[in-house]
Amino acid sequence: MKSISPLPSFVIEPIARLALLEDLGRGSDLTSDAVVPPDSTATLALRARQPGIVAGLDLAAFAFLLVESTIDMEILRSDGSDVAAGETIASVSGPARALLAAERTALNFLCHLSGIATATAAIVEAVRGHKAKVACTRKTTPGLRALEKYAVRAGGGANHRFGLDDAMLIKDNHIAIAGDIRTAIERARAAAGHMVKVEVEVDTLEQLDIALATGVDAVLLDNMSVEQLAQAVTMVGGRAITEASGGVTVQTAPAIAATGVDLISVGWITHSAPILDIGLDAAVDMNRNKLLN
Repeated sequence: MKSISPLPSFVIEPIARLALLEDLGRGSDLTSDAVVPPDSTATLALRARQPGIVAGLDLAAFAFLLVESTIDMEILRSDGSDVAAGETIASVSGPARALLAAERTALNFLCHLSGIATATAAIVEAVRGHKAKVACTRKTTPGLRALEKYAVRAGGGANHRFGLDDAMLIKDNHIAIAGDIRTAIERARAAAGHMVKVEVEVDTLEQLDIALATGVDAVLLDNMSVEQLAQAVTMVGGRAITEASGGVTVQTAPAIAATGVDLISVGWITHSAPILDIGLDAAVDMNRNKLLN
């Protein structure tokens, strides 16, 4: 299991609240209110339907508690844990109507973030034995960046910059507008504070040579072949952090890592990772037609 610090409550609570407002509208679950007696209670199990890595349990808990503060959630497998198909991750107990009202919001968070953690873990495992770290990008769902980057950490990955305000990354459009790569780097260097790192994206070894001569903290080697990456790492010779990006999959990652790059950044682990299928299951006594506690 990976050790991961939880996100602060003040970060996740507003996100969970907005998601519930979207689903519950003016506060009524018409189906549950009609079908489930008001005094019914239940214990439901959050179960993985496929193997993977868990992430997002705090979000799920907030979804339930914001609907009904008396709901109790017992976590059996914490964020960062490997789970098998059929394994119970957590159980929730309380008023049945409230449990059903919060169910989809809780599962949306848990399935999505666990999917990101699982996708990240697959690439981390693929490059095991090499020094390269697997990092995410800013290609995240609007409003969910903190959560998705947390899920990457739960999967054993690392975070790239969180936003435009915590590091400089000179990309191709910056270079085009500035006029050339040297001018762009010099302007960035002149403006950067002593705590701000400067990284530049390069597409060719010629650009890399100019970047190294001008002076940068990191180079993003964009869409280069494995052969070019190996040449680039040799050229850099430890003078800057090397980051490979583009065309990274579980299948291609080992060869990329073998070139000696420091980082492998992957956009799809946050913007396109498939969910981890997790369900909320209830034990039902068919004779009494009641949810069992």
